[in-house]
Amino acid sequence: MARMTGRRALFAVPVLLTVTFGVFAVAAASPFDQVKAYAGTAGLTASQENLDQLRANLGVDQPLVARWWNWLTSALQGDLGDSSVMRQPVADVIVERMGWSALLATTAFVIAILLGTALGVLAARRPGGWLDRAVSSAAYTLEAAPAFWLGLLAIWLFALKLGVLPAGGLTDAGSDVVTFGQVASHLVLPAAVLGISQLPWFFLYVRQGVTDALAEDPVRGARARGLSERTVLLGHGLRSGMLPMLTLIGSRVPELITGALLIETVFSWPGIAAATVEAATSVDFSLLAALTVLATAAVLLGNLLSDLLYGLADPRVAFDG
Repeated sequence: MARMTGRRALFAVPVLLTVTFGVFAVAAASPFDQVKAYAGTAGLTASQENLDQLRANLGVDQPLVARWWNWLTSALQGDLGDSSVMRQPVADVIVERMGWSALLATTAFVIAILLGTALGVLAARRPGGWLDRAVSSAAYTLEAAPAFWLGLLAIWLFALKLGVLPAGGLTDAGSDVVTFGQVASHLVLPAAVLGISQLPWFFLYVRQGVTDALAEDPVRGARARGLSERTVLLGHGLRSGMLPMLTLIGSRVPELITGALLIETVFSWPGIAAATVEAATSVDFSLLAALTVLATAAVLLGNLLSDLLYGLADPRVAFDG
């Protein structure tokens, strides 16, 4: 495990370097002017001399490689630069928002895994039954439904029509204090929508894995020995059927990040994904570069986690990746 983790860490270095350089290459090729975006309406009447001075202050007058190298060396020393749209250091933006994004993503992932596993086991118990057909149809429908559409539908139903849950934000309107109760109530809709958008893949993987496991000879032998159906289903079928699902955890991280990007925007959740949208629309490449590196690192860690979990669950697998 340690050797594989070390090899993955070494492999991550050139990947992250390439990603960061790609962000600055896109910035150099972009038709949007970061200086005018930073100046806002004042840039429309500013003189060329003032714009050139502002360009020098922001460091965007340098060549592509020089800009990337200066940002990289500063980042390695803990200085990620300043966000032009947030008007504060990039590191502060990430620290302030990362906790809320982690809370939303973790809650949604737990919902997707637990609910998808439970429904997958129940559906595999009687393949072709009414529960299997109903949940499978719903899973294929949700698989094709965009996350933002599910978010808008949830707001319309639970916030506008029924009025049982808040439509967005972190706290109630007019409240200056962040309390546990307010955060919990405002978390329900975005976490549920994000979790349900990820649920179909977990359900389908578990359903297929448990169905295949229940048809194997060891499971038939367990039933022939008189073991209870509950023991056979949970002790044999679920244990074998969960192995393919473990590899899914890492592969769903990019989709989870994309879904969070949309969900945080729809529900006005103050997380990292919402800051990414603001950085992209405001041409804030310093913030965008740091957030892109963070997202890439999360994907690499997710893939490593899925391999480690699979190897721990199945001792036959060697840690040679």
